Amino acid sequence: MKRGAFKLGVKLVVSAALLALIFAVVPWQKLWSSMRSLDASTWALVWLGFVAGHALGVFKWRYNVNLGIRSARAKLSMLDAAQCYAAGMFANLCLPSIVGGDALKAVLAAKVTGRAEAAVIGGLTERLIDTFALLVLILVGALWSADAMPGWAQSTVQVGSVVALAGAALFTPLVLRVKLARWPRKLRRTVGRALVALRRLSERPSRAIVVLTLSLVIQGWFVLLNRELGRGIGLDAPLAVWFFAVPMAKAITLAPISFGGFGLREVTLAGLLESLANTPRELGIAASALWQTVLVATGLLGGCLWFVLGFRAGAKTGAGHGSLLAEQNSRAAKAGARHG
Repeated sequence: MKRGAFKLGVKLVVSAALLALIFAVVPWQKLWSSMRSLDASTWALVWLGFVAGHALGVFKWRYNVNLGIRSARAKLSMLDAAQCYAAGMFANLCLPSIVGGDALKAVLAAKVTGRAEAAVIGGLTERLIDTFALLVLILVGALWSADAMPGWAQSTVQVGSVVALAGAALFTPLVLRVKLARWPRKLRRTVGRALVALRRLSERPSRAIVVLTLSLVIQGWFVLLNRELGRGIGLDAPLAVWFFAVPMAKAITLAPISFGGFGLREVTLAGLLESLANTPRELGIAASALWQTVLVATGLLGGCLWFVLGFRAGAKTGAGHGSLLAEQNSRAAKAGARHG
């Protein structure tokens, strides 16, 4: 068995085990009843808010990619950026982690612009800043919510603070530009790209501040949307707790131990809300599951946009142009020609 297939299998098993644990602790009927209590209009408004947040995300990602492209003709247009970004969101449904979506965005942006390095480095720059922004939100949420919690719960907040600070410390070797030869061989390619990305940002720090501000705004907005879903099913927790629990759950699900974070996010978010705000466990799981429906709906919308925007004049992806299936068929045809 190939190593990649084995890892995917392990992630699927972990997600299945976590889902089984959820249903063992919370009866399906109780969970389903909590989810159905949400008003359809509330879900629709949250979904539209999520789409709006990603519209700003398109601008942020395009901004990062275009930083490395000098030619005005080669720069990503807004429609091309929206199409590549939408494809990445759709890929997040099919591929085992968010990194898969990032990779597809970079491949398509390279196809559209002809600047592969700018697409890869731009995407990596955005991911680095997004991760740093997530750690900032965890730390802010921990400090904000600590005073409102009982003493027994503050240990969880302290652990979250340590995780945020430790994660931020991982950026230190990059910022200090530790020599590439000192990094493990398996990490050198990724680290090398990260160093290029940081060097590009350091040349114009104002741009890094713009991207970081946008990232904090978008992720903070998503926390508010999560809270609105929770309130819609009767989950009443302080806003400060939401600003700690949601980023913390997202940070934990970035660990490559489950398939797309399914199961792991539900267990983590419900556990944090229950321990920090004494909320019913089934409501925390229901709120997280409802958020997953928002993610799936948006991913499907992304796939539709990717396809439909491919009918534009001059489009280089979507509607069969540069799709995953088309790429596979092209490779198969080339392989057949070589052996023919």
